[in-house]
Amino acid sequence: MRPAVRAWCLYDWANSAFATSVITVLLPPFFADVAGRQLPPHLATAYWGYVSAAALLVAAVAGPVIGATADHLGRRKPLLLACVVAGSLSTALLALVPWGGWIGLVVLFGIAFVAFAAGNVLYDALLPAVAEPHEMHRVSARGFAYGYVGGGVLLALNLAWILAPQRFGLPDAEAAVRLSFASVAVWWLGFSLPLFRWVPEPGTRGERARAPLPAAVARSILNTMLHVRRQPELLRFLVAFWLYSDGIGAIIKMASIYGTEIGIGRGNLIGALLMVQLLAAPASLVFGRLAHRIGPQRAVALGLLGYVGITIVAFYLSRPWHFWVLAALVAMFQGGTQALSRSMFASLAPRRRIGEMFGFYSVSEKLAGVVGPILFGLVAQMTGAGRFAVLTLLPFFLGGLWLLMTVDLAKGAERANAA
Repeated sequence: MRPAVRAWCLYDWANSAFATSVITVLLPPFFADVAGRQLPPHLATAYWGYVSAAALLVAAVAGPVIGATADHLGRRKPLLLACVVAGSLSTALLALVPWGGWIGLVVLFGIAFVAFAAGNVLYDALLPAVAEPHEMHRVSARGFAYGYVGGGVLLALNLAWILAPQRFGLPDAEAAVRLSFASVAVWWLGFSLPLFRWVPEPGTRGERARAPLPAAVARSILNTMLHVRRQPELLRFLVAFWLYSDGIGAIIKMASIYGTEIGIGRGNLIGALLMVQLLAAPASLVFGRLAHRIGPQRAVALGLLGYVGITIVAFYLSRPWHFWVLAALVAMFQGGTQALSRSMFASLAPRRRIGEMFGFYSVSEKLAGVVGPILFGLVAQMTGAGRFAVLTLLPFFLGGLWLLMTVDLAKGAERANAA
């Protein structure tokens, strides 16, 4: 493997610790416990949905600005470094949030999440700089595999701290959770460094480099929106992605707090989600190979059918072993579906606008993630339980699957190369 490819994949190893340990596993129950001093459990679930949606909305607005700025300046890596520093510092400060201080927790999470999301825009836009068109599906899948392994390794260590804190010299599980937040910050920052050494920095767009930055960014965003409208295959793919990404994002963000609400213990929650990390890495690589055999479009369609089954299983969830089954199913489909979506989009996006286009891709992903948690939270609040909220995800998977199968990837790639 070339050093640039390895360093690019290693960033997924680095930042996936935040996605796994913080977003998915530790912070939602921690938020429920902190806010639980003042709120009943179903309201804590609903409020977490609203908090997640708000963070996604801010990240969605920031994505195109970050992407256009990076394209204009030709400085994706320095901007990415700023995101890494801001995100890891905010994550470290989560360890200091006092009981009952859930508003401060929300603010720190918001800063960290926006930095994480903006960093992903810049990171994704570097994919064409390290991979040739014919290898992008495999490289993208390999990045997700690195992420699952990296996030899983740190999560395993966090789980050991939380289940046996005294063995590691910690007073209790709460101290272990707080130490876990700090460990994610160090992991994120430390393993990001090879990217800044080995991954090449694409240059500026010469004809725009001399324009004032605010005007150039505004013009770039407007031109990108107009370009997307003129590319029917790209637009159709984005709408399909918007739909099914909404469902995937809601499952990722709401799974552990939903499990907490129905009585799944912390050990089972973290253990099952750790299993997701271990199984999803090889599953992502399998999806990368599957894309070469049946095409990325059909491979993602297979993953979406899997998510329909996952939603049905989640509705009947009541015992710890049910959660383990649910986690195993998620592991089979999550990474491959996301990885191939990223590489399909890269194949449909013009190279000279790649930063802006991934900013727009980020908008689609984040705006999709706004709707799912809000809808989940509203139904949980109205019904007094999160169980019926799970069913709201089915239309997103089924609608996204249908629309995705109408996209002509070959025609879209041809238009992207001519743009």
